[in-house]
Amino acid sequence: MPEWLVLILAMLAACAVVVVITLVRHRAAPDDEDTTETPDVIEYMTMWIGVVYAIVLGLAIAGVWEGRSAAQDHVQAEAAALHEISERVRVYPPDTRERIRDDVNAYVGQVVNTEWKVMADHGKITVRGDELFERIRRDVTDYQPGNDFEAQAYQPLLDQVTAANQARAARADSLGATMPGVVWFGLLGGAVITIGMIFALQIRRTVRELALAGLFSALIAFLLFLIWDFDAPYSRGITASAEPFLNLFPHIGA
Repeated sequence: MPEWLVLILAMLAACAVVVVITLVRHRAAPDDEDTTETPDVIEYMTMWIGVVYAIVLGLAIAGVWEGRSAAQDHVQAEAAALHEISERVRVYPPDTRERIRDDVNAYVGQVVNTEWKVMADHGKITVRGDELFERIRRDVTDYQPGNDFEAQAYQPLLDQVTAANQARAARADSLGATMPGVVWFGLLGGAVITIGMIFALQIRRTVRELALAGLFSALIAFLLFLIWDFDAPYSRGITASAEPFLNLFPHIGA
């Protein structure tokens, strides 16, 4: 099921629940119920529950968005380091240079064409990707510089291999969800309490009040969906993309 359809259904369901409960409650209410006044303490509690929950939602959205941005930064750092390796080996002999570049291209092709889908579907990186990266590491570390010019390029190349390895490890670490289960329990529980406080204010069956209650519940459903969507940086909705690899290695995506 497409995620946009899930979002629409969730928002419609939230609206429907609030409207149905309001109508049922109105029918079951005694004839002499006074709906014109609400105790001050309930208004005060409702206000503060809404404020606290809004803060929690804001922090959750900021947290998952930061995780998504960090995931994209890992991809950018990895692609940039691999591109530097491919460019800096130009000072090496032709056979060594081409071997390293071919292995870099093979690794990038594995990441873009195969590993990215595995990350999205299964939440892990591939063993083949590890093997291809290890081949790049051996290519660079095992080479013995033949002159001073090559020796000056050797250590910077090792640094780029290290940077690419760290970025790959960080990419693997950021595959899972960033929000702990206990936080989701608080978010969902807070949503139920916040929407439930609508009924504590003795909402009536007017079109205006029902519309506002429905829109309010739909907004909370949308924000929760947004948090869930951003919670997996590589597999849902607005995800971190492989665009940095394709930009620096355009021949891979051709």
